[in-house]
Amino acid sequence: MPAKINGQLYYSTSETCHKTAISRSTLSRWIKQGVLKRLYRDRRGWRMFTEDDLKKIKAETRKIKVEEIP
Repeated sequence: MPAKINGQLYYSTSETCHKTAISRSTLSRWIKQGVLKRLYRDRRGWRMFTEDDLKKIKAETRKIKVEEIP
């Protein structure tokens, strides 16, 4: 269940992974790679994600990497 703080919905890591259909390790890797430029944390220091974050993550799942074969 997302937390509503100051009118903004925030999702936990597990909720974010479930809604975007990615694994926790993929989410962590993308955070390290800079897919998300801003991180929110709750009072315990746990990551929280906004609707905008979920949109960015979903957009990342739709990207296709093209490699040339020599």
